[in-house]
Amino acid sequence: MYRPIDLARRHGLSAQAVRNYEREGVLPPAERTPNGYRRFSEVHVKALSAFLALIVGHGHAASGDIMRAVNRGEIDTALRTIDQSHGLLQRDRETLDAVETAVATLVGTKPPPQSGAAVPISVVAHRLGLRPATLRKWELAGVLRPRRDPETRHRVYAPDDVRDAELAHLLRRGGYRLDHIAAVLRQVRDAGGAEPLAGSLSQWRKRLTERGRAMLTGAARLADYLDTRPHPGRALTSDAKTTTLSE
Repeated sequence: MYRPIDLARRHGLSAQAVRNYEREGVLPPAERTPNGYRRFSEVHVKALSAFLALIVGHGHAASGDIMRAVNRGEIDTALRTIDQSHGLLQRDRETLDAVETAVATLVGTKPPPQSGAAVPISVVAHRLGLRPATLRKWELAGVLRPRRDPETRHRVYAPDDVRDAELAHLLRRGGYRLDHIAAVLRQVRDAGGAEPLAGSLSQWRKRLTERGRAMLTGAARLADYLDTRPHPGRALTSDAKTTTLSE
């Protein structure tokens, strides 16, 4: 049998963290000795390994939900959470594709000369061949963020706002949804423009690839645990296959 410290040492955790995971339902219930100490089995080793592997790809909260659902015997619920994470990863990939398309266009196109003066919504709409109502809709969707004139309360577009509107128009013509376009423009703003963002795209794609690979590892560890998991809500007893660790 394993003590909490035995499981903890395997993964660089504290013994209290292992106890917390069992109390929170991330690990299945442990057998207790007559004096109340927890005794873990090889099944708990697999459960903890699965949970820690899932965290890398799915995050701590989703991984906890997955493990608790499995330990309750609600496999479909666990798989649904996994599916949602894969859906989010796919959405992030689509957003990155949109960013790469937009940045390549912006970096490769010489922008028209601009003065530092802000312009009203009518000027931007005319420049893009759109109706002002369309720009207002994009603002409601979080795509554009023009400021308001403090006296008139009318929208005014600074040069960066005009850039954002042009980029949004480009992506909209390419068939991208407004939520994707909003995500693209957040990336552009956070990077300080298209050119600085272009240099970070390879690292962004690398992180998505690492996340996808981590999901594969988590799935393998979870499948291994599923093959040996106990009945929901039942503490593992000494009848389960165990291995003893030395001090």
